[in-house]
Amino acid sequence: MRLLIGGMTAMMLALGLATPSHAAEKTTLSITRQPGILYLASHVMETQKLIEKQAAADGLSGITVEWRTFSGGGAQTDALLAGNVDVVNTGTGNLLLLWDRTRGKVKGIITSSAQPVIMVSNDPRITTLKDIQQGDKIAVPTVGVSTQAILLQMAAAKLYGEDQVKKFDPNTVQLGHPDAVAAIANSKHEVKNHFSAPPFQYLELKQPGVHKVTDSREILGGALTQATFFTTTTFAEENPKLVKALRTATEEAIAFIKKDPKGALEAYKSVSGDKTSIDDLMAMMKEPGMDEWRTDPQGTMKFAEHLHKVGTLKSMPKAWTDYYLADSAYLNGN
Repeated sequence: MRLLIGGMTAMMLALGLATPSHAAEKTTLSITRQPGILYLASHVMETQKLIEKQAAADGLSGITVEWRTFSGGGAQTDALLAGNVDVVNTGTGNLLLLWDRTRGKVKGIITSSAQPVIMVSNDPRITTLKDIQQGDKIAVPTVGVSTQAILLQMAAAKLYGEDQVKKFDPNTVQLGHPDAVAAIANSKHEVKNHFSAPPFQYLELKQPGVHKVTDSREILGGALTQATFFTTTTFAEENPKLVKALRTATEEAIAFIKKDPKGALEAYKSVSGDKTSIDDLMAMMKEPGMDEWRTDPQGTMKFAEHLHKVGTLKSMPKAWTDYYLADSAYLNGN
């Protein structure tokens, strides 16, 4: 559980000893994300310089935005707590954990996607989670705290009872999605299961012998926010116009994705270097649930209830607005 408690000293430096909000707003903004089209809004925002545009419209000119890609959410949250980045764009679980560990000093800004994530396998023996045995390895972005790892805990509780909530934890191994795709493509690799994410899950399902085991909607019973922008409350208090620009730019990016999905995917390819053809990516956008580009948090309280029940969250939020900034309360979340 390194990522639950790791970087606590840095966290105290970055959060506990923060200076009052008297200084002028920053002129640079550093934002993280992970690989994949779950973060499509960020690629549109980058290529069209939407944050810079929105900031300028609010009187902040000359803003520079740096986008940094991390293989997993844990590395992103470590960077946030250490003060090395300003805003993180990753899953709901990491937001909840940091909100809890910092006693509310990390909060969400806005979301951008709620697509399903799919667990795939190249092992013909494994067709459901009930087929997972000791020694079967499941690749997840971050052990213990990633969306996929938490979904496995929720599934274990449903299948085997609350006392078996961590039944699959020993099976999980940490691999970034691109590395996990390579593992699944290699029949001799020890990792034969991957709790994936778009577009990787659809690329994997095109491979001979690779099949779906389960997905987030089956486990959760509905949509789940995948990409969330969040930051420290200190940064938000000291840089209200930058945070507002990011929120407004996200809304603009989502509108663009819905209006011109091909143009959005071209932005993704130009930034990520993904060699998947536009036609194949467009086909993925038509998969069930892949139209869930939305700015309102989805299924986050279900995550919170689970994490509190198993003791991972010490504090149970009363509503989703507890772990989002006050300026985000207009979002129709749950």
